[in-house]
Amino acid sequence: MKIGIIGGTGPAGKGLALRLSSVGYEVEIGSRSSGRAAEVVEDTLEPWRDCNYKLSGVSNEEAARAGTVVLATPWDSCAPTAKAFRELLKGKLVICMANALARVGNEFHALYPPRGSIAADVQAAIPLSRVSMAFQHLPAKELGEIEHNMEGDVLVCADEQDSIAETIEIVEKMPNLRGLDCGSLANAAPVEAFTAVLLQLNRLYKTRSSVRITGLE
Repeated sequence: MKIGIIGGTGPAGKGLALRLSSVGYEVEIGSRSSGRAAEVVEDTLEPWRDCNYKLSGVSNEEAARAGTVVLATPWDSCAPTAKAFRELLKGKLVICMANALARVGNEFHALYPPRGSIAADVQAAIPLSRVSMAFQHLPAKELGEIEHNMEGDVLVCADEQDSIAETIEIVEKMPNLRGLDCGSLANAAPVEAFTAVLLQLNRLYKTRSSVRITGLE
């Protein structure tokens, strides 16, 4: 499977790209400049030259042509960017991993887009695509540290059950990560907003926390 990551040159996007490629996916990091994307890929792969990971740098348009697409742009660009590529994204699974946050003093505060969540805004912008929400709670730096397995639960929301299942399949290809079905995009708002709490915990306790739900078999 080929996965394209639109706006994937930031810490979270390139970390996810490297981790997905390390477990066998063919991944394309997209950017407004394909040259910039190629530079990021070259730097990202430098410690892993002997591993033959299938990771390349392309334009955002080329990334949108992949069979499955991840949106890793800044949160306020997600819906407009998706809409710009709506024809290329038609019928595809589009995973939104953005968080709407603002720093106020020493705290991060959650922001709420017009439809309550970024993922819901994206789904409204590309109604003929299948939008899911995932990866909000994984620390960006740790995503890229593929010499260590991550631990945690990835909360997944989407309006179609097959979209949830396909997203969870991608999540669980990565060792020690568990994907959990959290229902429709109506539940995406509190999931996205909880990232602000995790960042506050990380600041106060000087750690990189993730989510683990107990009591589930």
